[in-house]
Amino acid sequence: MSLHIAIDEKYPIAKTVLMPGDPLRAKYIAENFLEDAVRYSEIRNMYGYTGTYHGIPVSVQGSGMGMPSMGIYSWELFNDFGVENVIRIGTAGSFSEDIEIGDVVCALAASTDSNYCGMFGTNGTFTPSCSYSLLKKIQTSAALNSVDLKAGNILSSDHFYESDPDWWKPWQRMGVLAVEMEAAALYANAAYHHKNAIAIMTISDHFVTGERATNEQREKNFTDMMKIAIDTIRL
Repeated sequence: MSLHIAIDEKYPIAKTVLMPGDPLRAKYIAENFLEDAVRYSEIRNMYGYTGTYHGIPVSVQGSGMGMPSMGIYSWELFNDFGVENVIRIGTAGSFSEDIEIGDVVCALAASTDSNYCGMFGTNGTFTPSCSYSLLKKIQTSAALNSVDLKAGNILSSDHFYESDPDWWKPWQRMGVLAVEMEAAALYANAAYHHKNAIAIMTISDHFVTGERATNEQREKNFTDMMKIAIDTIRL
């Protein structure tokens, strides 16, 4: 029985779920991108909705911020509700001079400073990675939507604020493209449950240049990312 997601049996969760961090962003997606959307859960105000996109069932579920929160909600989706595919949609900060504000980044793998993967008992370092089947669809969708998708290793960090202003530079030297806070837990849960997951993020902040996206940029860039994510459902 799920402790953090409650559903009305008349409105089951779809096999594919889009997961923004912000529950109000989930509400926005349901109201602006889905047809006949209904809210199936509002426990702790972490909203979840099910609707259709071109007649295909799809759900949108807020994950909250950080790996513990993503770990809870994605685990319950996979384990308790039979979800097969989760697409994280969010924001990230760029470590790369070649990745600019507004670019969309796909996390092929998620390095992390978290010990989240320690619970799985692997005798070594497990590398949380995306689903290849979803990756192919994301690439196709990006091309159809004329979005220049960037892809590579990203960092899922337990920390939003750091005491050392240069903390990110060793990660940059290892070719890590950007930082966010959820993908590693999502990928690890998907691997454990033999399900599919992928994370795509728009760049809202830049560690090299110090730039930050304006509110107008955030809205436009989010729309580009959403088009990529939601159109995978038809592929």
